[in-house]
Amino acid sequence: MLPKQYRLKKKSAFNATYRVKNSTHKGGVALFAGVLKKDADTFTRVGFVVSKKTHKRAVKRNRLKRLMRESYRLLLKSGELGESQKYMSLIFVGHERALDKNFVEMQNIIKSLLQRL
Repeated sequence: MLPKQYRLKKKSAFNATYRVKNSTHKGGVALFAGVLKKDADTFTRVGFVVSKKTHKRAVKRNRLKRLMRESYRLLLKSGELGESQKYMSLIFVGHERALDKNFVEMQNIIKSLLQRL
């Protein structure tokens, strides 16, 4: 599970990240990046979103969020996040094309999205 200091929770934080309009897409997953950090001591906060329009079953939506969260957690643990740590917040948005991906495919998608930033 992703530690508490890395989680993006507040609706205002999500809206502020979306307002920056800095995004990339790949394989059914979109990555929105917030503003650049002013001080390097703060953690980059991350949010994971799968809309109800993506799939009506909560089980499918939660599985996709779990895959994205776990791939990000493992990249954080191994230190392979690269330039993405310069941003205040990141939001991963899962779309319908990502529902049928397995863990390895999802990890490759998340890694390539983070390298694009």
